[in-house]
Amino acid sequence: MNKQELVEAVAKECEVSKACGEKAVNAVLDGIKNGVKKSKEVRLVGFGSFSVKARKARKGRNPQTGETINIKASKTVKFSAGQDFKNMVNK
Repeated sequence: MNKQELVEAVAKECEVSKACGEKAVNAVLDGIKNGVKKSKEVRLVGFGSFSVKARKARKGRNPQTGETINIKASKTVKFSAGQDFKNMVNK
């Protein structure tokens, strides 16, 4: 499922236009982004948690040349599925 299909599903479920469905989907996604940026974690009970994870600096390899390179420390977003979500997927 891509974003457009999600918008259509939300619009159909809420019995609203696709434009309104898109606003709803965008509002949820923006809320998650802003929550992770501001408080470093967003928990959606029954669905999962989004959090910031720090990556340490490390050595890597350039696949074209085989040369060893240094990869800088960085931050990334981690998603952990909630138990209800895991159970639904495993059925």
